[in-house]
Amino acid sequence: MNVGLFSIGLDTYWPQFNGLLDNLTAYHCHINDKLQSMGTNVVDAGMVDNPEKAQIAAKLLKTEDVDIIFLFVSTYALSSTVLPVVQKADCPVIILSIQPVAQLDYDKFNAIGDRGVMTGVWLEHCQSCSLPELACVFNRADIEYHIVSGYLQEDYVWQEINDWIDAAKVANKMRTNRVGILGHYYNGMLDVYSDLTQQSATFGSHFEILEMCELFDLRQSVSQQEIQQKLAEFQEQFNVAQECESSELARAAKTAVALDKLVNKHQLGSMAYYYEGTGEYENIVTSLIAGNTLLTAKNTPMAGECEIKNVQAMKIMDLFGVGGSFSEFYLADFKDDVVYLGHDGPAHFAIAQGQVSLVPLQVYHGKPGKGLSIQMTVKHGPITVLSVVTRRDGSVFLQVCEGESVAGPVLKIGNTNSRYKFPLSARDFMNEWSRGGPSHHCAIGVGHIANKLEKFAALIGIEVRKLA
Repeated sequence: MNVGLFSIGLDTYWPQFNGLLDNLTAYHCHINDKLQSMGTNVVDAGMVDNPEKAQIAAKLLKTEDVDIIFLFVSTYALSSTVLPVVQKADCPVIILSIQPVAQLDYDKFNAIGDRGVMTGVWLEHCQSCSLPELACVFNRADIEYHIVSGYLQEDYVWQEINDWIDAAKVANKMRTNRVGILGHYYNGMLDVYSDLTQQSATFGSHFEILEMCELFDLRQSVSQQEIQQKLAEFQEQFNVAQECESSELARAAKTAVALDKLVNKHQLGSMAYYYEGTGEYENIVTSLIAGNTLLTAKNTPMAGECEIKNVQAMKIMDLFGVGGSFSEFYLADFKDDVVYLGHDGPAHFAIAQGQVSLVPLQVYHGKPGKGLSIQMTVKHGPITVLSVVTRRDGSVFLQVCEGESVAGPVLKIGNTNSRYKFPLSARDFMNEWSRGGPSHHCAIGVGHIANKLEKFAALIGIEVRKLA
């Protein structure tokens, strides 16, 4: 991902105040180094302090196709110098109003005595001077921008910048994500139906419509050696329940190998799936969960019931490195004031409390057949719940709530399920979450990342509904 960086100043100052440009350039270089340490490729346009340099910087940033620009207000600068750069680059701008220090040493400053020297020192610390001017012009020019204010050694500043970079990386990867759609919707689940055009327009994702007969053909070609290798992976990755029959394990392993081949063939980054068939097709669809859980753990999220919106949410969480397990409401415990969420899979190894168990089910509730499922609880500690939601007018937004995965009894029914406590009561959480209009599925990740999700949403131009 390419990150643009340029500083702004006023060339009239440099001959007037000795050392000012050198000091401001040093701050610029410090910011450049920090950005690179965050895993970015920095396209550095240097100090833009007159209209001529603005044109050069604009051409560089446009040519290098930067995803986001960090604009360092090093001292006062004319907005007419800045506007051409951001207009031509045409990407989100983060204005860095970052002072060298948290507080000027006023006694030392006033002891200088020489008003000319004192003015130069003040200009080295007057980053806030241009901020209202830039905001005014950007508002009138319809330029998207965000602001980070603070000082160079402040942890808050670098955390904010790092969060913006993380959000920009996720936005970039969502634009290049290939989403597979295998099979069809679960008949009658009106809430999960998605407008693929709107999803593409919002996130930039490509959708690859897949046929079950292709997976069938791939499965037919699986060798016995490949099955044995996948069975060994099952034993390594899962806590395989003793009651799992060898024939069921082999059936799931064969399907898992075929799924790997399907994902690799189409270069998928995620997939939503569901199917109801007979014969060999039923044999496939009832043996998907183990393989899809392994793929989810390998950063290719899989969402059952053809829940496209939720696989988008799962992918976003996965790209932020916090998991993204497929979930839905299970029940509420009004005595302990917790809400249970879970699903029959897939799950995400990265966020499991202990090892994920592979267990047999005699029935998939509400679905045909029987087979293997997974049982796990999300790590105890902070979590974030995310849904990608579609409004009546077709627009898309994110719904987010932070909470905690807490210890306590869970339902050992061969599903993922965990107990969650939220800032709202269990009753109010269920009511307020539902009022947002999401589908009945959601994605759960570990840690509190609402701040990053809000930045991601801002970068792609959608809203966030955050529950308190």
